[in-house]
Amino acid sequence: MAARIDSVFLDTEQTGDADLIRRISNNDEAALALFYDRYRKILFGLLVRILNNRAEAEDILQEVFVQVWQQAKSFDAERGKVFTWLLTITRCRAIDRLRFLKTRTLAAERAGANKPLYIDSKIEQNLILRKRQMLVRTALSGLPENQRSLLLMAYFDGYSQTEIAERANVPLGTVKTRMRMGMTKLRETLKVDSINWL
Repeated sequence: MAARIDSVFLDTEQTGDADLIRRISNNDEAALALFYDRYRKILFGLLVRILNNRAEAEDILQEVFVQVWQQAKSFDAERGKVFTWLLTITRCRAIDRLRFLKTRTLAAERAGANKPLYIDSKIEQNLILRKRQMLVRTALSGLPENQRSLLLMAYFDGYSQTEIAERANVPLGTVKTRMRMGMTKLRETLKVDSINWL
């Protein structure tokens, strides 16, 4: 499957993925938006197939692009293609979520049967993951509505900036500016929380 997906993106790889990652590593929100628009649909489809749950897939998709934003500087083109790196991040996140869901189900079954619960490091890691998600949601709620609504349309509903401009009846330049301002505020807020995100 990986080979088939990779082959679909060979042309895309040649049209600027490495440049987008370089720009993202320099904190270019517009580059992240372009990168998101380029890969959101294929990654969301993959996540839905792995997780069989659209809500979980939406959460993981958000986490994937947060990780891209934070780890872009560590990407090494000599070790592989951008899409392969992105696919690896996505699969790892999805598998971690599947393990968490399985652990949660087993814990609930044990609790229902009055069996003692075994809390391992994996459960602790997943609790930290949930806390990170809550921090992102809290940070989003602190944004002005005109920025928050655009970011939600992009990262939760999967719309491109052009589609957002049409749906919100706002000029494309305004959409880009508001999203860039919102991303900057989110980054500052999350940095203040001094959480080790990775």
